[in-house]
Amino acid sequence: MNELCAAGCITDILNFDGIIVGAATLFIIWIFHPAVIKSEERFTKKIWPVFLLAGIASAMLSLYTGRLISPILGVLSVTCLWCIIELDELDKKRARQ
Repeated sequence: MNELCAAGCITDILNFDGIIVGAATLFIIWIFHPAVIKSEERFTKKIWPVFLLAGIASAMLSLYTGRLISPILGVLSVTCLWCIIELDELDKKRARQ
């Protein structure tokens, strides 16, 4: 234990990892929701390989990172892959209009 925290620091007692990962998940979804809409408007659904590569890259990086960054990269990976499905849904919705 650290000399400055001889009585026990709050970080020694509580685990903030879940809250940090939850906040990062919310932030990632908040960023990607409008990004996928703008991407589909500008590049059509032909941009899906970019999301695929980003998803694979972040999944691979999550295998080599620490305990806090790894789940955040995992969420980023799944979000990028989910964007591919959303691009297809947006394209179908645009075709119906």
